[in-house]
Amino acid sequence: MSDREALRLDFLRSAGLADAARAPLPGDASTRRYERLTTPSGASLMLMDQAPTAESRPCDPSWTPEQRYAHGWNAIARLSAGRIEAFAAVAAHLKSLGLSAPEIVAVDAPNGLAVIEDFGDALFARVIADGADPAPLYRAAVEALAVLHAAPTPGVLTGPAGDWPLLTYDQTALQGGADLFVDWLPKLIPALSFDDAAVAEWRAAWAPITAAGEAGAAVMAHRDYHAENLIRLDGQTGAASVGMIDFQDAVKAHPSWDLHSLLQDARRDVAPELEALALDHYFALRPETDREAFMAAYAGLAALNEARILGIFARLIARDGKPRYVAFMPRMWAHLNANLQAPGLEAVAAWMDRHVPEEVRR
Repeated sequence: MSDREALRLDFLRSAGLADAARAPLPGDASTRRYERLTTPSGASLMLMDQAPTAESRPCDPSWTPEQRYAHGWNAIARLSAGRIEAFAAVAAHLKSLGLSAPEIVAVDAPNGLAVIEDFGDALFARVIADGADPAPLYRAAVEALAVLHAAPTPGVLTGPAGDWPLLTYDQTALQGGADLFVDWLPKLIPALSFDDAAVAEWRAAWAPITAAGEAGAAVMAHRDYHAENLIRLDGQTGAASVGMIDFQDAVKAHPSWDLHSLLQDARRDVAPELEALALDHYFALRPETDREAFMAAYAGLAALNEARILGIFARLIARDGKPRYVAFMPRMWAHLNANLQAPGLEAVAAWMDRHVPEEVRR
């Protein structure tokens, strides 16, 4: 038995769940793992396992950009390092707003373990694939974001595992994410080569977008808000019908972030008509929003996120031996190419034209 398994068993025993049946769930692109627990009475719960030693340190709010780069990826861009404390604190905040986050049944933050409420398997992506009309689901997801965006955004969140800082998705984090593209695309596609001058041009091209993203950071962002992290909850309506999971990387960000994550999904197609309807619904719910300025940020930050995700997919394929992510890249290229037509992105589009052949960008 591994030391980690011994910790899990001790934790389950202390939570009164020693007799629960355990069924591992398929893994994702993270170091986190889940098990479904079924108690002798038939109740279903989830065991979340995020070993702190599997990740580098979270970002300290006092660190300078130089210190963040010295401490590695989580300090640069992921910020929370996926910690259990962050999940518990974000869950408490969401629930305080009437939104649906899992109840924390038991938690051992120092060892990265928690037992949480099981929202079931009705992921938006799954029920849509099974024939559900996506429009009501996306409408409810937008309503949940409108509730979140209308609420004050605290600098420190309080949850059952202690306080947790809600850090800003700032220029350092945004540019760090974008840089995954220049770091990892050449490792997947050896014909690509970006010298120091090209990387400097890349960063200069993104500077106005990252500056606008930091300046507009005003709301809590789930940061991974898409159809595989949202669960349809029966018996609920409106915003409360959207069960949210995997929000441990939440940050203070521009309100467009979760919208473009939802509507320009890396893993499934969202019809342009549905994207337009969802955006219209958001602006109807948030009539004080300057739509033109919002959509400029939406295009810029969506493009940056798509470059970031292409870099992540390249890393997953080239470094981690996960070729299934090849299938997702054409969708991301299509979104990126479309967003690069928007005003304000001319410098990034020109960089792409100079450094990335058209046959790669599809």
